[in-house]
Amino acid sequence: HPTKFRIASDTVKTFRALPEEGLKVLAGDLCFVDVGPVIDGHEADFGRTFCIPGADPDARYVRLAECSEEIFRTVQEAWARLGLSGRDLLDFARDEARELGYELNPHMAGHRLGDFPHRVHSSQKLFELETVPSPNLWVLEIHIIDPRTGRGAFFEDILS
Repeated sequence: HPTKFRIASDTVKTFRALPEEGLKVLAGDLCFVDVGPVIDGHEADFGRTFCIPGADPDARYVRLAECSEEIFRTVQEAWARLGLSGRDLLDFARDEARELGYELNPHMAGHRLGDFPHRVHSSQKLFELETVPSPNLWVLEIHIIDPRTGRGAFFEDILS
């Protein structure tokens, strides 16, 4: 899929939302990127949040970025250990985000890997799946929002 990039206040938006005009990348602020390369005929999908270098970043931004990956890792571990369905993953991820003081955006939920577009194999979002997702076929997306700072953080990777 096309590379997606969000900065500053746009980090709370989903990828389909239009970016704010005139937004500038500032040192110390947040950005996230989502890439979907095809390598040797196999689709990959990975997203991560970064603090823009050049100034001392706001500690709340650093923590927000760290928590998006932390929640991903915790949810992935629970999926592997407990055999959670996609719907159960949503509830688990939402609870983890709340416990850390953030809101989970359930609209950026994850999807089935495959030839792009993803809907070739399944049009379901991961969080709608009533069965246990198979390893190495489903991508888990964690998009959390900090209502205090007006920033979001994103982390995604394959469930393995």
